[in-house]
Amino acid sequence: MSSPLLWDIFCKVIDNHGDLGVCWRLARQLAGRGQRVRLWVDDASALGWMAPTGCPGVEVRPWTQPLDLSGLTPGDVLVEAFGCEVAPEFIAACAEWTRARSQKYAWINLEYLSAEPYVERNHGLMSPVMHGPGVGLTKYFFYPGFTLRTGGLLREADLLQRQARFDRAAWLQHLGITPQPQARWISLFCYEPQALPELLDQFAAQTQPVHLLVAAGRASVAAQAVVASKIQREPSWNQRQVLSISYLPYLTQDDFDHLLWACDLNFVRGEDSLVRALWAGRPFIWQIYPQHDNAHHDKLEAFLAQIEAPVSLRRFHRSWNGVDAQPLPAPDLAAWGDTARRARQSLLAQPDLVSQLLEFVDRIHR
Repeated sequence: MSSPLLWDIFCKVIDNHGDLGVCWRLARQLAGRGQRVRLWVDDASALGWMAPTGCPGVEVRPWTQPLDLSGLTPGDVLVEAFGCEVAPEFIAACAEWTRARSQKYAWINLEYLSAEPYVERNHGLMSPVMHGPGVGLTKYFFYPGFTLRTGGLLREADLLQRQARFDRAAWLQHLGITPQPQARWISLFCYEPQALPELLDQFAAQTQPVHLLVAAGRASVAAQAVVASKIQREPSWNQRQVLSISYLPYLTQDDFDHLLWACDLNFVRGEDSLVRALWAGRPFIWQIYPQHDNAHHDKLEAFLAQIEAPVSLRRFHRSWNGVDAQPLPAPDLAAWGDTARRARQSLLAQPDLVSQLLEFVDRIHR
């Protein structure tokens, strides 16, 4: 790309901060490539813990209704994250600005991540806008994904170097957690899975000590409720103290990576943390965001097929996600670790999302 562009990224926070997490990573990585970014978000409060120091080159602007465009002109690229329906007054300004300059405009609809076949079919398709405030513009669909025929995954250029320098003991001590000899370290970032009580029973019954690191928010609330219920019904639950639990504060995006790198098994949820678990290269279990029509069941199966998950990993995912009512199988960390490392190696050989997005936008502007 010959010169830096100004990117307008629009993001709506639904309920779990995952959309904002992806958009902040995107903005941060674009800025790291010399681009200028305006991130328009309706609720930026989570950035206070997710990215407390901000990022040079990224300006966070409030997405108000109506949108205040006083003294502003549209940038060179509009990213509509996850079908958030950009403010119509901004779309109208883009159309007017584009007609005045007689230039092509890059309007990118950044879609959700999936391993389903439609992703390869639809990635890069264009949709001319025939009515409404954006008439005359063209929207382009950009799909993240796991294959060379998709837009790839967000990945920092220095990711592997940061992993190689990571010191688990020092990081745990920084959080006030004393490393336990011989303990198995497990992270828990989830919604409220029905199998959570069974999982904690499984951990408490181990012969090897288990130290569970629980992420702040819904995971922490759910885990504490389960533990309180178990102790109320059975005061001697976990009497051997095999299971230790640390409830973590909200972590920055970098520290969330550290959490995944520190653990022998990671439970993650949603989209952003799934990608980070893949880059961690450790055994992981994914809780997919549930959809009312159970469309997430097919999405889960497509992902498990994509990473060539062994039978035990598929069974655990199905039980953890409520696809069936089978008991949770015993974790097979050796086999699951092999799967995670193979998946990471394959993905590392593919271009990252920002590199592909920059090339995509450059082609539009030609």
